[in-house]
Amino acid sequence: MACLVEAVEAATIVLAAGTARDWRSALSGMGAGLLVLAAVVIVFGPAIALIPLDVLRVMIGGLLLVFGLQWMRKAILRASGHKALHDEDAIYQRELAAARSASGISRFGVSDWYAFTLAFKGVLLEGLEVAFIVVTFGNIQGQLGLAAWAAVAAVVLVAVAAIIVRGPLSRVPENTMKFIVGIMLTSFGIFWGAEGAGAVWPVADLSLLIIIPALAVVALAIVVILRRRPSKSAAAPALATVPAPSMSSPGFAGGIRAEGSLAAGDSGSAPAAQAVATTPGATPGVAPGATPHDLPRRTSVATSLKQFGLFWYDFIIGDDWRVALAIAASFAVTALLSTAGVGGIWWIVPVVAVLTLPLALSRLVRRS
Repeated sequence: MACLVEAVEAATIVLAAGTARDWRSALSGMGAGLLVLAAVVIVFGPAIALIPLDVLRVMIGGLLLVFGLQWMRKAILRASGHKALHDEDAIYQRELAAARSASGISRFGVSDWYAFTLAFKGVLLEGLEVAFIVVTFGNIQGQLGLAAWAAVAAVVLVAVAAIIVRGPLSRVPENTMKFIVGIMLTSFGIFWGAEGAGAVWPVADLSLLIIIPALAVVALAIVVILRRRPSKSAAAPALATVPAPSMSSPGFAGGIRAEGSLAAGDSGSAPAAQAVATTPGATPGVAPGATPHDLPRRTSVATSLKQFGLFWYDFIIGDDWRVALAIAASFAVTALLSTAGVGGIWWIVPVVAVLTLPLALSRLVRRS
């Protein structure tokens, strides 16, 4: 299910790149992204299996909690009306417009480098979460092959559907799927994380049958409460029309905008560029002695490195560092009490995880 959600988003980007630009280049980028993801699973799958089981449970439990709670928060906000539903049609049209407006560049034997890079980034970024889930679930259950085949089946299913409809898969109930997957990831994260920290669950693996429905009830209750609080964005619809950042903006792949122009989104560098004094015959905004391409390239590299770092920060820490810190603290307290021989400490991690939901959501709702 997690792979289905991410595959739909990746397929939307690939369809936009192929429709607006060049199908051969877009499909080449998609293939390159899938190869990198396969390499991640092949290389890191067996390597993760060498880590001691308790340490592995804590690591995987923490990351699954970060993933799951983040998915749950977004699904709750969408279900309660405080965040716009994920509209694949709108995303498709936005990516289509961005792709059509970009200039064409040929590199490394690829006829349309923009289409290749856009498809590659879309598949790789969306697929990294899937690769992580495949590797972690597969290793802990001792079924890496089965987890990988399940992911492949989801990708093939979405690919076939995309070929048939030749457009965004907007009929997929994505928020419902994210709600369910978020609850499942959070539940497994609580279970494995607490167990790895030394807690003993009262009814062993059957505890999951209590954790999962309990989390669902808590999440649905929060949705009901938030629905009674009107969203500021609903009262000001004009704010909702601001387009979200496109996958075509500079990321860690970098350099996919037209050469010789400042990349969109580099607002921080604009004042500095404007402040450069110009001399007769010099190019406006470029320092004396520099070529017109020097500043854009330097800006592109700096932006790419920044985006690369932010991507991994978001991947590991999530969208709220306080939640990640609370999860780490709950693991540490559980481990310390377990080492001291204290029993009945299984409740610490789930209680902290549940409490982070309203606390994090309250900040998000105030900004919505």
